[in-house]
Amino acid sequence: MAGGTSSPETAQTPVAILCGGRGTRLQEHTHAIPKALVEIGGKPILWHVIRIYAGQGFRRFLLLTGYLGDQVQAFASAEPWPEAVEVECLDTGLETPTGGRVARAADRLGERTFCLTYADGVADIDLDSELGFHARQGAEVTIAVVRPRIQWGVAVVDDAERVTGFREKPRLDDWVNGGFFVCEPGFLGRLDPDSVLEHGPLERAAERGELAAYRHHGFWECMDTYKDATTLNDLWDSGAPPWRVWERIGARAR
Repeated sequence: MAGGTSSPETAQTPVAILCGGRGTRLQEHTHAIPKALVEIGGKPILWHVIRIYAGQGFRRFLLLTGYLGDQVQAFASAEPWPEAVEVECLDTGLETPTGGRVARAADRLGERTFCLTYADGVADIDLDSELGFHARQGAEVTIAVVRPRIQWGVAVVDDAERVTGFREKPRLDDWVNGGFFVCEPGFLGRLDPDSVLEHGPLERAAERGELAAYRHHGFWECMDTYKDATTLNDLWDSGAPPWRVWERIGARAR
């Protein structure tokens, strides 16, 4: 993490978190609980996402719920969040696509720049740095892009069709959507109830030249499968999970 300090603007910036998905590739866990509540280190993945933001000075959180949203509400209400952190839930419908969920929160988010992310991705991202980047870019939306490691080793093959070596789980050459968006209120007007955020709305923003890319070079992991959940739990159990930025920031503050 590059910085770790937060600006006065940060505390006033709302954070919307998409919590409505079913997590169909995590069926071993999500047949009884929503994906956002699958536990990493004894705490729901959603808790980790909120702590990443709260540890960097964000205070206002809006959880966009859907599938088993009552369980997300119960967790958010019962959890002893850090002082000054406010966590609310908004039921955005059972089958609503991602863009539609954000559209339904327009009256809560439409007054100022806001952050948006998924409930299943963790990173050691410097969020205040991303906010500053977004402001300098003057774009309607900024997306954090990442180059994750692939899950297989790669064979290096030469022109003579000989394997000359292997690379163990290298990073992708291309950049992918890492979540952790920063959006201007005007973006809400480009969403409708049937919008899939990752397709039409973001594709059209890119076509207009209104989608900026904040390159995050550090740790990032998305909990998409049971194997991903196991990997994150192993990292947590190691005692030094890379995304536990809130403890490192607190130590520097002291």
